Amino acid sequence: MPAADTTGATGADALEPIPPTKEAPASPGPKKGFGLAAATALVMGNIIGGGIFALPAAVAPYGTVSLVAFLVLSIGAVLLALLFGKLARRSPVTGGLYVYPRDAFGEFAGFLSAWSYWTMTWVSIAALAVATVGYADVLLPLDGNRVLEASVAVAALWLPAAANFAGTRWVGGVQIVSTILKFVPLLLVACVGLFFIDTDNFGPFNASGDSVPGALAASAALLLYSFLGVESAAMSAGEVRDPERTVGRASVLGTVASAVVYLLGTVAVFGLVPHGQLAESGAPFADAVDAMTGGHWGGTVIAAVAVASMVGCLNGWILMSAQMPYAAARDGLFPAAFARVGKGGVPGFGVLACAVLGTALIGLNYTAGPDTTFRVLVLITTFTGCVPYLLSAAAQLYWLARGTRERVRPAGLVRDLIVAALSFAFSFWLIAGAGYAAVYQGVLFLFAGIPVYVWLRGRREEGAARSSSSSSAVT
Repeated sequence: MPAADTTGATGADALEPIPPTKEAPASPGPKKGFGLAAATALVMGNIIGGGIFALPAAVAPYGTVSLVAFLVLSIGAVLLALLFGKLARRSPVTGGLYVYPRDAFGEFAGFLSAWSYWTMTWVSIAALAVATVGYADVLLPLDGNRVLEASVAVAALWLPAAANFAGTRWVGGVQIVSTILKFVPLLLVACVGLFFIDTDNFGPFNASGDSVPGALAASAALLLYSFLGVESAAMSAGEVRDPERTVGRASVLGTVASAVVYLLGTVAVFGLVPHGQLAESGAPFADAVDAMTGGHWGGTVIAAVAVASMVGCLNGWILMSAQMPYAAARDGLFPAAFARVGKGGVPGFGVLACAVLGTALIGLNYTAGPDTTFRVLVLITTFTGCVPYLLSAAAQLYWLARGTRERVRPAGLVRDLIVAALSFAFSFWLIAGAGYAAVYQGVLFLFAGIPVYVWLRGRREEGAARSSSSSSAVT
């Protein structure tokens, strides 16, 4: 069972969170293999993936107000990174966004967070695999063949799944290589592209027909998909060396670096591709590079980088999809199969379940129509991703409220309260911006987990009662 918080009774870590005591049981999870570089690469690799390559076209119909949304999201993501760094110092174990609500509010809150996050991961993985197809089409024209497109999406999902079966060392290595491969050329293109910007291409500030606040919230909810992953280091804290220090640093470094690339890259794409063309583009970054080079070779190169980026992002997200149910299963709040760890140190059943569910959604996507399903999937991930963010921020507020007065440092308390409160408000705002349909469908996904919790809780209590009866009979 993951180590429980040993400092919660005081709640006095407003400025200097107290790490678990030496007597606290260590998390007996997979072997720790991530240092600061690998953990930062995991955060960046999970953040920078399909978002930077696919979403500029998705938010173009809102107008350049979406650039303001990117800036707001960047600030919010840094706040979340600071929040998770603080919480990881309290509970430096695998499955952080499940552990924090569980320790603060009990098992049911922990289960809801775990179920919601797990749902977000495999839905997000399916959406990202579908987004890979648009850039693969630039390299090998698929001519709109649905079977070929679905096959490419499935291959993009299962290749990184195979890397996960090989173990956490392989996952960390792939993350570093894929992050370098995509980060350097992306930053180069973003910076150079700024010199080719045509201001006439930006289009109207608000093209949505809604109010500016409404357009800002709606585009931000869609763009959150591109920032999912800020919690990656906290989710894998059990595999991170010196997690009390490394998780916070890796979260902030990875988030800030990703935000810089996002802002520069998105501004460049908006300024290079005419607004009308961008809104219809299947590979907006490739179109932007073609506009810079005046030909198609540049777009082909960036399409290859985009595919590598997305596959690398899937590599990290598949690991995340296994870590949350792994932590919950060890507490008896997820089926026991999710707690089984293979020789490579990865919960293999969790990886397999994610890959199978993602494949099913890909099949649904190409049956129902990718143009509409991708957007729906992205907005569902906004809701299901923000539920654990909300609960984690609430957990931090709870621990701060329980602080022992004589041990609280006022400056630290104010700072941590501001970070936690703004993180809660930011997550709530994003859920509201996702829209009624996404919230409705997200709630259905969330409530579908309640029977699972009831069944597991009942089976566990029945087993405990039988053990108690057996013990009484023996005595």
